[in-house]
Amino acid sequence: MKLKTLLFSLCLLFSLITSQAARIIVLADLHVLPGNECEAQLRLAVNEINQSNADAVVIDGDLTNEGSDEQLTNVKTILDLITKPQFMLPGNHETNWSQSATKTIFDLWGNDRFVTELDSLILIGIACGPYMKMGDGHIKQEDLHWLNATLQERCTPGKRVISFNHYPLLKDLDNFDDYTDVLKQYPVIAHVNGHYHKYEKYQSENGNINCMMVRSLDMKKGNYGYTIMDITADSVVFFNKRIGQEPMRVDGFAITLPDATTQPAERETSAIASIHTDSASIFTRLGFDKERIYFGNSLGYAKAIDKNTSELLWSIPTGASLFARPVVAGKYVVVPSAAKELLWIDRKSGEIVQRGESNGAYVADGLCVGNSLYLGGYMKMEKWDVKNRRLIWRFDSINNYCQAAPVVDGKDLIFGAWDSYLYCLDNKTGKLRWKWNNGKQSNMLGPGNVVPVVTKDIVFIVAPDRYMTAIDRNTGETIWRNNDHKYRESLGVSNDGKRVYAKTMDGELVAVDATSREFNELWLVDLGLGYEHAPCIVAEDKEGMIYTGSRRGIVVKVNPKTKEISTYYIGKSEINGIDIDPTTGNAYVSLIEGTIFNISR
Repeated sequence: MKLKTLLFSLCLLFSLITSQAARIIVLADLHVLPGNECEAQLRLAVNEINQSNADAVVIDGDLTNEGSDEQLTNVKTILDLITKPQFMLPGNHETNWSQSATKTIFDLWGNDRFVTELDSLILIGIACGPYMKMGDGHIKQEDLHWLNATLQERCTPGKRVISFNHYPLLKDLDNFDDYTDVLKQYPVIAHVNGHYHKYEKYQSENGNINCMMVRSLDMKKGNYGYTIMDITADSVVFFNKRIGQEPMRVDGFAITLPDATTQPAERETSAIASIHTDSASIFTRLGFDKERIYFGNSLGYAKAIDKNTSELLWSIPTGASLFARPVVAGKYVVVPSAAKELLWIDRKSGEIVQRGESNGAYVADGLCVGNSLYLGGYMKMEKWDVKNRRLIWRFDSINNYCQAAPVVDGKDLIFGAWDSYLYCLDNKTGKLRWKWNNGKQSNMLGPGNVVPVVTKDIVFIVAPDRYMTAIDRNTGETIWRNNDHKYRESLGVSNDGKRVYAKTMDGELVAVDATSREFNELWLVDLGLGYEHAPCIVAEDKEGMIYTGSRRGIVVKVNPKTKEISTYYIGKSEINGIDIDPTTGNAYVSLIEGTIFNISR
């Protein structure tokens, strides 16, 4: 360790003597839409940048508003006019809302991370979540591995590092400590981020790294601009560059290096051991048969593990990150892919039996009922014949993507989409029976990521508009809407169908009478989670215990009779969902950080 400290000291001394000044321009939080004012101002900024003496340009996230293919293609045509070397990172507006499930970012830019060198300076940036659903920021596991390996290779004597991410090195990132544990092992002189649309100097949550939040393109009241960074042998200085005006110094700091003797913090271990730890992040929920558990990871691999031994049985590359739960359908497991494919895989051998191109990405969890597979995707809901692996019908009168699993009950297929509507289709013909809207046209306030609760006469939903709503199943008319609590996207139903469960944004579990056409709150339990927004479903296991998950790696079990709670701290990232194994009734969960747990065990 003393040798490592000596090497870093020599690196700093060498850099003070030999390093040259560098100028970096940072464009953050552009929020460009075709034809909006930000688009016009970005073109002006590009003209200024091309006439400047900048050495490099970093685009630090939130290039668009919803990450659609149209928006991404449009903004890239403008950024391609920059004549300086440029490096792009996506932000939460590209990773949380994306019609391609982030694949178009790779298609257009080739990657969502970068590294480059300017003389003795290493610029390195990695992407962040949340990925395709509401949640905290998150750094993918494979990006942490890449960051460490890349810095280990490039940090030769005399090198200094500037880190970029759209998010700050604070608790906005659920795994910020893993991130800083990597960075503080190397000569990092600054971390730069956007996201908050303002200038603010701060210290990282741990690791004592000098950090700076930087401005957005649009700071309101006609204030459009970007950031200039000047790096010299002993300082990093930030300038606010308003378009058409001279740069104004904002702040800066003297170059210091983190203590190279600092070691990564030891993590608390859970009393519940994980049954699988992946090398990448896991964004999917879990599928089951009698012997296997199925899931997908952020590197695009569909996987099967043995339920009893946890042995990896097979792993298949699909070409894009996987966000939809694999569906067990007859002798197949069907993997919906963001690469615009539906893969039919032999469950036992892992052999791909059929793969077919689609007209859009699949990100929604599917549902198999009998010999029929129901699956939503971008601007579509489909029904497939499982035996013959053929499409029966496709409903394509949807103006955005479906994300949650649909519900099939009798003649009805009910699901939500991110176009602000809840749909009810005839499940035999695919014809629209009715569609419902909460009175708002904002896509992001609709029921796009909630699994509805369906009873004989009523459909229950919750949504980001913070209401629980009861809808007449036959007519699609609103029965009642309640906002006594801050509902969002977390919903479930008791095994007997008599109670609707909802987790609130205040970390409570609310039980509502599902048999009444009047709003009737039965009970409320404080789960001890505090502020909460993970769209994790609520589910009962075979013993009638209720489970829900949080944005920070916590699973809470509630006894509905005694209202006693049991809390399981099993990680630090969002719980993807509570999955009840239909063959055993046990509760399982997967976490974004790449782990799988059997909670019941």
